[in-house]
Amino acid sequence: MRIVVIDGMGGGMGAQLVQGLVKELGDEAEIWALGTNSIATAAMVKAGASRGATGENAIRVSTKGAQIVMGPLGIIIPNALMGEITPQIAEIISSLNCRKILLPVNQPHIELVGFENRPLNDLIKDAIKKVKES
Repeated sequence: MRIVVIDGMGGGMGAQLVQGLVKELGDEAEIWALGTNSIATAAMVKAGASRGATGENAIRVSTKGAQIVMGPLGIIIPNALMGEITPQIAEIISSLNCRKILLPVNQPHIELVGFENRPLNDLIKDAIKKVKES
C-alpha cells in the first residue's frame, strides 16, 4: 500500500504523520512525502518517509496510484497554508480517486464548525488509526 503524506510550511504535521505511520505500519506501507516546499519535504523524509518530492508537479505525478493521501485539511483548500496550496494542488488532491484522511486543522480564512478543538497529537493518532482500519 502506498500512502502519500502532503504538507507545507515547515512540514511539522507531515513529519509527525510520517513518523507515526512508520512506527505503526513498518514495512506494510510505502510512505511518500510530498511537500509544497523543500523544507516540508526534508522534514518528512527525515521522519522516515521512503521517498520525497517537492512542488505542484511532483504532487500531480506522485499521487497517481496512491491508496491513501493524508495531510491537513488545507491541502484541499485553494490558497491555504499561507498560499502554498495553489488552486491546482487543491484540485489535484480533491480529484484523486483514493481515500483521503485529512486532519481538521483550522485555516485563518476557514472556520470549521462542529469539530471539537483537540491537540494535534490526538488528531494524528486518530488519523493513523483510520489507516490501520483500512
